[in-house]
Amino acid sequence: MDEKQLYPAIELRNVTKRFGSTYANSHINMTVYHGEILSLLGENGSGKTTLVNMLSGIYYPDEGEIFINGEKADIKSPKDAFGYGIGMVHQHFKLIDVFTAAENVALGLDSSYKYDIKAISKKITEICERYGFSIDPNQKVYNMSVSQKQTLEIIKVLYRGAEILILDEPTAVLTPQETDKLFNIIKRMREDGKSIIIITHKLAEVLDVSDRVYIMRKGTYVGTVETESANEELLTEMMVGEHVSLNIDRPEPVDPQLRLDVQHLSVKDAEGVTVLDDVTFKAYGGEVLGIAGIAGSGQKELLEAIAGLKVTGAESSIIYHSPEGDEKQLIGKNPKTIKQYGISLSFVPEDRLGMGLVGSMGMVENMMLRSYDDKKSIFVHKKNPTELAKKVKKNFSVVTPNINMPIRRLSGGNVQKVLVGREIESAPSVLMTAYAVRGLDINTSYVIYDLINTQKKKGVAVIYVGEDLDVLLALSDKVMVLCGGKVTGIVDARTTTKEEVGRLMTGSKEEENG
Repeated sequence: MDEKQLYPAIELRNVTKRFGSTYANSHINMTVYHGEILSLLGENGSGKTTLVNMLSGIYYPDEGEIFINGEKADIKSPKDAFGYGIGMVHQHFKLIDVFTAAENVALGLDSSYKYDIKAISKKITEICERYGFSIDPNQKVYNMSVSQKQTLEIIKVLYRGAEILILDEPTAVLTPQETDKLFNIIKRMREDGKSIIIITHKLAEVLDVSDRVYIMRKGTYVGTVETESANEELLTEMMVGEHVSLNIDRPEPVDPQLRLDVQHLSVKDAEGVTVLDDVTFKAYGGEVLGIAGIAGSGQKELLEAIAGLKVTGAESSIIYHSPEGDEKQLIGKNPKTIKQYGISLSFVPEDRLGMGLVGSMGMVENMMLRSYDDKKSIFVHKKNPTELAKKVKKNFSVVTPNINMPIRRLSGGNVQKVLVGREIESAPSVLMTAYAVRGLDINTSYVIYDLINTQKKKGVAVIYVGEDLDVLLALSDKVMVLCGGKVTGIVDARTTTKEEVGRLMTGSKEEENG
């Protein structure tokens, strides 16, 4: 037996957590060893987050016991978790932008030592040298890249003595090169005897970095697999409970027709900072144009500008070419005017409850938002929206007690299904999606990919903003890469590589050395 397997760092015994009558975790048993990387895998709603939240002190088990290094642990708060050497790095960073790296580390310390910034900076440098991090303790957070911010979050927990690290979707916003660098660091930490739990939905990364995979389904334990004997098909089947084809069928474009001609598009944010700078491209009916970029590179503003939701620069031009051959300038037009032109633009925004749907309304009312301005009388008719709501519920397997249940009471994945379903069912000529499968289980994600290809076959111009480069390259015909609001390249998705797209995402156009 491997030496590390003799020393469990964490043991969960019959751990159960309920929310009302719903079991988020039911009688979970799990062991994580010293010097091990364990991937926690499962569909949305499988109970992964609840489980690690109990380890990190955010939730407390209703039943069962947790043992750390062989001793029973009572973890009632994140402070307690740190006391047991457990540190969690959340997907959404918890940093103060105007503070330096050292000052952000100091915020988590209890003693007067936190005011000795010089000593803190020295220890940060020692941690960086030990594991291969690259962080300047004096650098302000607002000047850091996404990768540097994540590095700082990991340094924060290591500084506080964490021997057990929990990483929640650590590669969601990283380029392939940054992901490789992070995995090398994680493997160094494993060699140093640390235990690492990784939550990720990217199966290729699970196979690349972990020693074992712990799989959950609907709050229960399904099985544990040694990574060296696993593959994507096996992991998917264990997660879902049935065979799922992981192939994205990308049809060749047939007679693509110009739909959008975007020239010199510029957008500034509320503070006057340029977030889109001289963006020029064309989108064709019958093609999928993928948009790649590190988070915050202008993807959101690009789609909102096309949809008529952003003020654009004086030189900006967005010409819509209709299937009938007409041309319309969209700059300066709001969504209502664009619709009155007879232009069918469907937009699945990143902020699904803030911009896409109304949380206090049910599915029927949210379907009506699409057709409210079409009414020919003062009365609101619910027949068609009701039929559409039933259709979306069936076709997208929306889990809800009824179609009038307020949207905010549904899970994030089901909210996304409602939004994507409504927009696709509106028969657009241009379909724009921002992270259409974020929060969706793998089954539903592949349903969305198939629906996007169906729209493409119908001659719809699809603009797809995605964060999983493997999917983006498999689904798209062309990929436009944004970096800092600028276009750094437009490449053929069939012939490019993840590495080339990754370089463009960071603004680097230099070729790889052979």
